[in-house]
Amino acid sequence: MATIESAEAKELSLVGKVELRIALTDSDTKLESILNTYLPPLLLKLASDHISVRNKVISICQHISARIKAPQIKLPVAGLLKQYKENPNALVRHFDILYIQQGLDRLPVSDRLDILPLLVNGIHKNFQESARYTSSLFNMFLKLLHSLTLPLRGSAEDMGLRQQLGLMTGIEDAQFLAAWIGRLVLFAPVQSQKRLPGLDAEECNFLQLYDRKDTWQPGVAGGLNLVETKVVAVRFLASGAFTDTERFIPALFASSDANSRLSDVGDDMLKRAVTAISLEDDEILNQLFRVYLGTRGTNGSLPARAPLQTKILGLLCKSKRATSYKAESMQIIKEGLTLDAQDGINSPSTGSQGLEASKLRAQIFAYTNWIARISGTADIHVIAPSLVSQLRSYIESQGWPIYHENRIGQGNQELSLRSLGYESIGVLARASPTGIILDEDLDLLRWLFDSLAADSAGREVALSIENALSSVLGAFGGTLSQGLENSLEDLLLHNMQRRPGDVEGSGIQIKRSTQYITIRFANRCLPFRNTKARWMNVIAIGAAIDERREVQEEGRKGLDPYWYRILNPAKSEAVEDKDAESFKYDFPRLTALVEQFFGRDSIWNAARAQDIPLPMPDAYGPAVTFCHDVLLHQGLLPAALTPDSEWERQLEVLVSNDEHAREKVKNYLRPIAANGETRRSVELLLLAEFNGVITSTGKAGSCGACLLQLCSLSPDSIVSHLAPHVRLLHRFIMSADRSLRETTSRLFGVLASHPDCPQAEVQAMIKDFDKKRSGWSEAVGSQYIQVHGALLALAFYWSRRAFRLHEPTTSMDETSIKPVVATNIEILTSSRDKTLLDAAIVSVFQLSLSGIVSPKSLMPEYSATAVIQKLAEHAGKGNENAVKALGAFGMQCDEDFAEHAMLNRIILALFKLHDVRDPAIQFAVGEALSYAAAGWQSKALVAARDIESSQPSSASRYSSASLVLDRIMAECKTTKPALRQAAVIWLLCLVQFCGHLPSVQERLRDCQAAFKGFLADRDSLNQESASRGLSLVYEKGDRELRDDLVRDLVGSFTGSTASMAGTVSAETQLFEPGALPTGDGSITTYKDIMSLAAEVGNPGLVYKFMSLAANNAIWSSRAAFGRFGLSDIFSDSGVDGYLAENPKLYPALFRYRFDPNANVRSAMNEIWTALVREPTATIDQHFDSIMRDLLKNIVGKEWRTRQACCAAIADLVQSRPAAKYEKYIGEIWALTFKVCDDIKESVRTAAMALARVLVGILTRGLEAADSSTRSSGAMLKDVLPFLLGPSGLESPAQDVQAFSLSSLLQIVKKSNQAVLRPFIPDLVGRLILLLSSLEPEGIEYIRLRAEHYGVTGQQIDDARLSGVRGSPMLEAIERCLDFLDETSMQELRGPLESAITTGLGLPSRVGGSRVLVSLSTRHNFLFRPHANHFLKLARKQVLDRNDTVSASYSAACGYLARLASDGEILKLVEHCRKLYFNSDDERHRLVASEIVFATSKYATDRFNALAAEFLPFTFFAKHDSYERAKTVFQDTWNDTVGGSRTVLLYMHEIIQLALQYLDSPRWALKHTAALTIAEAIDAAGDDISDSTAQVIWPGIEKAVDGKTWEGKEKVLQAFVKFARARNAVTENEGIWAQIQKIILRESKRNNPTYRQHALACLADFVDLRESLNLASEVYEITAPIVEELLTGPEEMDHDMQSGGHPSKSMNEEILANAQAALLRSINPTNEDLLQSLSRALALTMRTLSENGSRKVRNAMFEAEKSLFSKLHRALKTPISESIVKVLIKFAETLFRAGDFGEDTRIKAAEAAAAFAPLTGLSEGMRAALIDGIDSARTHERSVIVQQGLDRARRAIPDV
Repeated sequence: MATIESAEAKELSLVGKVELRIALTDSDTKLESILNTYLPPLLLKLASDHISVRNKVISICQHISARIKAPQIKLPVAGLLKQYKENPNALVRHFDILYIQQGLDRLPVSDRLDILPLLVNGIHKNFQESARYTSSLFNMFLKLLHSLTLPLRGSAEDMGLRQQLGLMTGIEDAQFLAAWIGRLVLFAPVQSQKRLPGLDAEECNFLQLYDRKDTWQPGVAGGLNLVETKVVAVRFLASGAFTDTERFIPALFASSDANSRLSDVGDDMLKRAVTAISLEDDEILNQLFRVYLGTRGTNGSLPARAPLQTKILGLLCKSKRATSYKAESMQIIKEGLTLDAQDGINSPSTGSQGLEASKLRAQIFAYTNWIARISGTADIHVIAPSLVSQLRSYIESQGWPIYHENRIGQGNQELSLRSLGYESIGVLARASPTGIILDEDLDLLRWLFDSLAADSAGREVALSIENALSSVLGAFGGTLSQGLENSLEDLLLHNMQRRPGDVEGSGIQIKRSTQYITIRFANRCLPFRNTKARWMNVIAIGAAIDERREVQEEGRKGLDPYWYRILNPAKSEAVEDKDAESFKYDFPRLTALVEQFFGRDSIWNAARAQDIPLPMPDAYGPAVTFCHDVLLHQGLLPAALTPDSEWERQLEVLVSNDEHAREKVKNYLRPIAANGETRRSVELLLLAEFNGVITSTGKAGSCGACLLQLCSLSPDSIVSHLAPHVRLLHRFIMSADRSLRETTSRLFGVLASHPDCPQAEVQAMIKDFDKKRSGWSEAVGSQYIQVHGALLALAFYWSRRAFRLHEPTTSMDETSIKPVVATNIEILTSSRDKTLLDAAIVSVFQLSLSGIVSPKSLMPEYSATAVIQKLAEHAGKGNENAVKALGAFGMQCDEDFAEHAMLNRIILALFKLHDVRDPAIQFAVGEALSYAAAGWQSKALVAARDIESSQPSSASRYSSASLVLDRIMAECKTTKPALRQAAVIWLLCLVQFCGHLPSVQERLRDCQAAFKGFLADRDSLNQESASRGLSLVYEKGDRELRDDLVRDLVGSFTGSTASMAGTVSAETQLFEPGALPTGDGSITTYKDIMSLAAEVGNPGLVYKFMSLAANNAIWSSRAAFGRFGLSDIFSDSGVDGYLAENPKLYPALFRYRFDPNANVRSAMNEIWTALVREPTATIDQHFDSIMRDLLKNIVGKEWRTRQACCAAIADLVQSRPAAKYEKYIGEIWALTFKVCDDIKESVRTAAMALARVLVGILTRGLEAADSSTRSSGAMLKDVLPFLLGPSGLESPAQDVQAFSLSSLLQIVKKSNQAVLRPFIPDLVGRLILLLSSLEPEGIEYIRLRAEHYGVTGQQIDDARLSGVRGSPMLEAIERCLDFLDETSMQELRGPLESAITTGLGLPSRVGGSRVLVSLSTRHNFLFRPHANHFLKLARKQVLDRNDTVSASYSAACGYLARLASDGEILKLVEHCRKLYFNSDDERHRLVASEIVFATSKYATDRFNALAAEFLPFTFFAKHDSYERAKTVFQDTWNDTVGGSRTVLLYMHEIIQLALQYLDSPRWALKHTAALTIAEAIDAAGDDISDSTAQVIWPGIEKAVDGKTWEGKEKVLQAFVKFARARNAVTENEGIWAQIQKIILRESKRNNPTYRQHALACLADFVDLRESLNLASEVYEITAPIVEELLTGPEEMDHDMQSGGHPSKSMNEEILANAQAALLRSINPTNEDLLQSLSRALALTMRTLSENGSRKVRNAMFEAEKSLFSKLHRALKTPISESIVKVLIKFAETLFRAGDFGEDTRIKAAEAAAAFAPLTGLSEGMRAALIDGIDSARTHERSVIVQQGLDRARRAIPDV
């Protein structure tokens, strides 16, 4: 117990001693010393275990607190803070904090900053121990920040700040400070609100120091300004004390602040920080979501403000991980769509807040889209339904479908949000269709369609709805359930039938059509087999005229199976999926399709024939055609055509011409006759086609063609359904429409000859037709049309009747048929009417086919020879029907080739038609020859039998085909172009139509040889015909024949000779007319070549021309390979023939696919497609051989080959991985650049295209990740030397240069730093030098002659500079600089220096300066070691002859000064001084000014650090006489110096510098020095200290010395100002005497301009001291001047300006100043006062009488006022009468101003008021003044003057 008591007593004793020491201190200084030593250990006793000790310490603390209220007492803050950090006792910490807070503000700034590291060290741990105490520490930290001067960002001091503050090791402390600075940014206290947006209650308490109300009241002691504290805290956050990761969240908060001082810094930090963090980090995402949404509970944080929420959403839209936060995301969207309920944020009265809310909503929609696109399948399925429901509710809350326009005051913004809402719904529904869009009732889809149809919000919103529907389109792309498909059918059909203006039962008013998006859905969502979808296509085709054209186009695509497959490509490779997808492509069932289109419920009910107009006429034809094509397709199954772009045409051609195909369709239709449902469908289709014809709907053409074809294929039992309606055709047979007449006439023949056709109606029609026929000779006008129709109808009827009866014509009713034949023969032989002739020819053709017309059946009066002759005559005129009629007539002739035999005559007549230059006629001749040679065995007559009947009879044929073939092959050898072309066409037709005959089969080899001879023809028709012929020969030949053919073909286009070109005769045409022109024509044939060679005496020309012709033949033959199916030969041979064993074809074939000749290219592509079933595998297999072939031939002799190789290589490398061709890349680049300089332009173009492809491949590789970095780097290593070398940028070819430059820019733009960095040094240097290459060549010439174009050279240079700044090349340079590291920066030094010193053009030289600026600002850490060197280099460039270049490098010097050492900057200053002082060139002074200005602007801290070197020089130079330099120096001074006191700081240096150049032999420098001293005196003010005066006096004395010069008056004025100051210098009698002497001397100067100012200065000077008595001296100076001015000639105002005498105004100024000086020089204490007054009065009186101008009077009255005041102060005793008299005279002068202006009278009144006190000395003066005032007052009109006179009157002393 004793021990315990002794311990307590000991502690009390120690505490008591401290108390005694404190109590005994009798001064603040001693108290401060005691506290500094004992206060921390005293407070430490608060941790004592004894309460008595603690109480004692507390009582002492109370005493101390009372003693330290004086602010000058400093406390041991550092010790207390250290004790706080080390001692955890709460009581100790409480008092520590208490005294730290009191003492902190009392410390000097340096001491405060010294404790900053100690304060922040361990602050995070302190917070964990006690948040309340730490809040005080953080508050003190914020206070200290106000005193902290942050180093320049990026400087070494800035980078060391983190280490200096101890945050390098205290990472948790740095994170704590950054986090709380961020919370401080969010802190915006609101009264009675405990929590804030982003801050919970505890965080608000922390920042508020736990309810300390004066924490943020700057007017209270210890209070802080919240806004300023935020600013300094954010700036501190941007310093090097924190890392980007630590700054991220606080920077985000700052960037969204409304205060631009915070947001600007925040934005800058955020840009840098966002690259340093990962937005996939859960910790960061949790923070973002917490701030955005707030935290739950009464004390939780509120959701962030809208701007911050918008920023956060922008970041979340970049995070894939954020989409997995389902609950948070849903909450964000839900709350964002209901912003109206949140604090009125969107109320009309808060416009800015409403705008922020709209921005937030827009960002919410963006986040919604992000979620839909990025979320995983499981996540999106969870959140999508809810989000769609919320979005739909949001849209409906705005008014749906009628938009409530005035709901809030944010119309356009709300419309935009409505649009985004619709689009977001579409995106979400597409991302998660199940349960949202793919439900049985299609509720959402129906809602979207209703919205599109009825939403009233406008066109932009409608487009968004359409986009939303387009988004969900893909959700229906798979196989739909039957229920869903049915629902979709009904919905789409309903929307197809909607029309704008309709009001539906639900009350929805339709505002716009939905057909376009509906038909898109139908084409993409419903299978091709769906008949309702196809019906919707028909509706679309028949859309109203005001519908979009795309609707009709989309409708046509839906009826095309090829386009349907394009719109709905296969999506899966799985076999089962492929089967399902192929099922989707199945054609509709014919029965369902026809019923949908033409059934009872259709608008086109075709149950019966009717000739009334049909609805949707434009769609009827396509509908009929589609149903017809579906029937044919089903008839051809399973060997139906695969749909392609020509599917419909190919189907029609196949069924029309191919006997096997026709038979297949017939076999399909025959059983249908017994099938009730299908038969009804076919009959319904027949009726629909029939209705299309008789109503002329859809122009009747397509319906008629379909009807005739279907009748020709159908059995009579089906066609019989149409027979009863034959009477309806009568009107159309007589129609004015020729095509309709021909169609219905033929249809009449088919139906009227049918057994089931009503014969009575037929006979009636025949009778009417006969009547029309028999009157043909009397027909006029439109009657010809009726005769035409009647003739055709009769011909078709009798011919089809003959086909059906199978009876010889002799047994028929001759009385009916013979008149018909006779009429046609008569018209043929005697009529001139073309319409009748055409009818007669067609009739003869049809009647001949049936055997009714033949040589034997003709009546005696009609000669067969005449018929042949007339038909041949019309055929020769190009009548195709006449040609066929000849052939048909020949079918009925006996086989006799005697000279006068009919068959021989017909064949000869046909052969003579070769002169007709119409390929169509020649094909008709070939067809006619097949008729004559083979009769009904000719395949050309397959379609002629258009009814169900057996083959008609014709004359027997045995050898006709062989004989005709011989004749044709003989003609194939001719050299006449027309006959040669005709022969190949005939041969083609004969092989095609008669190739099945044995006689032709035996001659196939001969036919092959003949066809090969035409492949080399230049005529494309010959080539096509030959190609098609060879294909036919191949089809009909055996394997041996086929291989021989392939071998010859391959040899032809892989060899170098034209082996197929045939023989050459004298008439062989070798060149096209005009290809080789001569003086009077052109060389075309072999004969022409021989003649030319003989004429010039050079037989060698023959061989040269023949070589050229052979080459043309080779290429011409190659163009024929793909024509008419020749590629099929290669396709078949590639499988099991010659090509399968000879793969060497592939390199050549691949190359020819890119031949310049379009025909060759097309042909080779067809062969390639046919031959190569798997192109990718084939090319990979033969890649090396193909590439070697291309590289070999790319520099071949043939330009075609070179061009083709370029295109082929481009194609080859684009689709292959780099590893495949990496070994060839160097050679490819080398050869590419070589060919880029080819002599032929097209080759150069192809080479440039190849080069662009190579660059594209390279840049894509450079963009890729690390996987391709090595290959790309290797490629770049090969490519860049080419681009930078003689083959690239140094190439003389401009195209190559331009491409190389473009390629380099692309490479730089796309490269990653690892690949590009090794090349940067050389690349940057070269790019700088090449900047000038972007300018037009004549720009320098234009600049030199700028005045001729109305501009200045500087304006042109400014434009050039602007171009450089926006140059893509400079952008590429900047990107290169971004990739620098220390090593590459060192390597860049040499190339950059070389580019700067050797660049020639302005762009290159300016570009060099821009690079230096960029390096100094954006890459200062790397560039700092090199800054001195480049600053030295830049100093040399500033003297460039071009001002723009000089200015650019001057600016660069300023930027470089940021990083340069002090020594180098001093050298820069010295360089500027040398330029300024040592050169006579004004430009050098301007350059110096620009360097100094740039340094002050861009390196302000360095400029200020060396201000003693810069400022005196700047102050001196801103007085330069060269205006441009003066302005720049003036701007530098104004921008840098805070006030005039700076001059005093550097007065000694300024004066010394001026003194140095006052004796300069250069007048400009001498005058500048003098003006410098003058302004220095002005800046010094009136109170010039002794030390300053001693510095100034030598300078001003020397400055005012010497003769006058322009501006010297400023120096004299400063001299007077200096004399006015009272100091040791001016009080020195000797110096004062010198001052007087100088003033008087300068007043005697004769220069008029200077004299006026010198006299003014004299007037000011004589008043400076009361003891100064210079009246006599001044009179001696001024009297002659006044005399001279008053007696001299009166001058005009412009005299001085013109170089003559002084101007009038100047004389008045001199006179006024002279009088003022004289009057002000009178000293009342002078003994000669009377004399001085008298002389002054005399001059004054004379002046007033001879030159009393207003200016002079004003000056005199002012001077008199001063004089009277001095007299009043000096004259205290009665004065002599003489003086009184003089003064009275002076008083009288005051009242002679009545005729002058008001201002003069006012000054006179003021002088009178000054004179008034003097009247107390003399009654006479008093009376005189009173009289004068009263008199003047009586006549004065001005109130102001009256008031002045009244004041003067009152100032007169009473008697």
